[in-house]
Amino acid sequence: MALLEICAAELLAWRRLQLAEGGRAVDFDWLLDLGGGLRWSDLQQLYLDPRRSVLLERSLDQLAMIWKQHLDHHIPLQHLIGCCPWRDVELEVSAAALIPRQETELLVDFALQAFARKPFGCWADLGTGSGALAVALARALPVWRGHAVDCSIEALALAKRNLQRLAPHALWQLHQGSWWEPLRPWWGEFSLVLVNPPYIPEAVMAQLEPVVRDHEPHLALCGGADGLVATRQIIVGAMQALEPGGWLFLEHHHDQSDAVLALMRQQGLENVEYKSDLLGVRRFAIARHPEHHDSLNHGTSAFGCS
Repeated sequence: MALLEICAAELLAWRRLQLAEGGRAVDFDWLLDLGGGLRWSDLQQLYLDPRRSVLLERSLDQLAMIWKQHLDHHIPLQHLIGCCPWRDVELEVSAAALIPRQETELLVDFALQAFARKPFGCWADLGTGSGALAVALARALPVWRGHAVDCSIEALALAKRNLQRLAPHALWQLHQGSWWEPLRPWWGEFSLVLVNPPYIPEAVMAQLEPVVRDHEPHLALCGGADGLVATRQIIVGAMQALEPGGWLFLEHHHDQSDAVLALMRQQGLENVEYKSDLLGVRRFAIARHPEHHDSLNHGTSAFGCS
C-alpha cells in the first residue's frame, strides 16, 4: 500500500473541518487510525509539532468520503474500513455479523482465568458471528478442540476467514445450525462454552442507534419479547452438552442478570455467579455443570461476584 505524505498542520486543519460537519472526535480518530494508519498516540504528537510530516495509508479525499458515508447513512466505520480491533488482533468485519464489542473481550478473560491450568479440553463458541470469541479461544488454547456454530452461512464464511488468518494452526471446526444442535455428536464433552447471544428485547430494537439498528444483523441482536429466547435455549441445553465440571460463560443485556442466573439454577447448573463489565454493570453469567469432585477449584468457586 502506497503511503501519502502530508504536513501535520494541514492534517489537523482538515480534521477540524471534517468534525465541523458532525460526528464524534473519537470516531474520526478511529478512522484516522484504522483507515489512515495514523495511531492515536502519533496524532497527539502532531499538536506538539505541527511542522512535522506524517504518512497516511489513504488520501484525505478517500478518508473524507468514508466519513461522509458514515455521517450521511449511519454506516458503521468498521464496515466501511472492513476491520475492527479486538483484543490483540484485527478482525475482518462486515454486515454479515455483529461488530465485536469491547466488553465481550472480558468474557474471554473470565474464561481463561478458570482454565489457566487445564492442559486440554473442548471449547465451543455458540453464535460465533465474526468468529471473535472463537479466534480468542483458538489462539489461547491451541491444542484444545474447538467448535464454532452459527445459523448464518455468511457469518460462518466471515468467521472462517478470521480463524484461518489468525489461528491457522489451532484445532477448530465450523458448524451451521442453531445453538447446541449441530454439536450433538460432542454433547457431554465440552469443558468450556462461550456465548454472546442475541439479547435485545423486541421493544428496545427501535430505540437503538441507527448505526446499529439499520446496519447490524437483527438476527444477532433481537432476543424476542423479553430478550431471553436464545438464552433460554442455550441454558436448557447446557446440562446435556457440558462435560461434568464444564463451564458456561454467557453475555446478556444490562438488566437481565437476575433472570439469567435464575434460569441457570433452575436447570441444575452450579457455581452460578455474575461478573460485571467495564462500567460495573452486571453483564455476564457464569455457571458450571455439577460434578462430585471439583478438581479445578477444589470445591470453591473460581470467581467472586463484583
